[in-house]
Amino acid sequence: MEKKKVAVPLVCHGHSRPVVDLFYSPVTPDGYFLISASKDGNPMLRNGETGDWIGTFQGHKGAVWSCCLDTNALRAASGSADFSAKVWDALTGDELHSFEHKHIVRACAFSEDTHLLLTGGVEKILRVYDMNRPDAAPRELDKAPGNVRTVAWLHSDQTILSSCSDMGGVRLWDVRTGKIVQTLETKSPVTCAEVSQDSRFITTTDGSSVKFWDANHFGLVKSYDMPCTVESASLEPKSGSKFIVGGEDMWVHVFDFFTGEEITCNKGHHGPVHCVRFAPGGESYASGSEDGTIRIWQLSPPNADDNEAINANGKPTAGVNEVAHKIEGFHIPKEEEQQQTEG
Repeated sequence: MEKKKVAVPLVCHGHSRPVVDLFYSPVTPDGYFLISASKDGNPMLRNGETGDWIGTFQGHKGAVWSCCLDTNALRAASGSADFSAKVWDALTGDELHSFEHKHIVRACAFSEDTHLLLTGGVEKILRVYDMNRPDAAPRELDKAPGNVRTVAWLHSDQTILSSCSDMGGVRLWDVRTGKIVQTLETKSPVTCAEVSQDSRFITTTDGSSVKFWDANHFGLVKSYDMPCTVESASLEPKSGSKFIVGGEDMWVHVFDFFTGEEITCNKGHHGPVHCVRFAPGGESYASGSEDGTIRIWQLSPPNADDNEAINANGKPTAGVNEVAHKIEGFHIPKEEEQQQTEG
């Protein structure tokens, strides 16, 4: 095999413990954003294009397992081991609501229309909170069969998807009836379930397998076995011709969707890769690891010679003005601001 040029990622420091979840916002008038969840209990918001740190959401008293942004990137949500899910103002960093649970919250997701927040965790209950009436009691769906590991919305918020950490399969719930209408069977517990940007596919990882399901008819479209246990996968959002995988081998792999052949293998993390996500335009992707770092990789470096690769990791020139007014007023503690500048 011919020697491929080594990809140089943008490395984002800041978390002091493993990074366990990543979420990109859609493209907004201010650019797009990346939020990360970490066992250090401090979700962080970044410019999705440059990886530049914007701010840290402070208030959780335990590991944060899940994070998300709403469609407009105006609000963030996080699920934590402190038995709470919190909703934040993504422009100021202020905590807007804290929804108390009776056990660890492992997953959270905003509905596409931004009006609802879905949570799930060790209580084995899926709850739907109305963001227009945050003080009202949440709606509870039929008890999940196990500890909830992942949640997502699909079919224009008419269907909810969830997986469990102690059993295989992805369950699909009818939002109107609150009942399970379909189960996508897998041998091992599903650690990651992503609905593609065009809503055509559901991408799942279980054991050492990556599977792609038809999101409308629920048939299995593709299934690929990986050389190691995998934790996360993401489908390229524009053409759908590639997918990325992260897992126990510490590498971030890029594969051809149609053939399953490996295109690239990115090395750089110093611990298992817990989460991988494509940026909304598909030109880059992010990985979060046990080593506490986030790395942002370009999908195909534009025939860059080494200088260009270095420039890509130097001072970014684009996108800074776009987010300037969005980050104005975000609360940055003095020590943290200093630490981020030095980091």
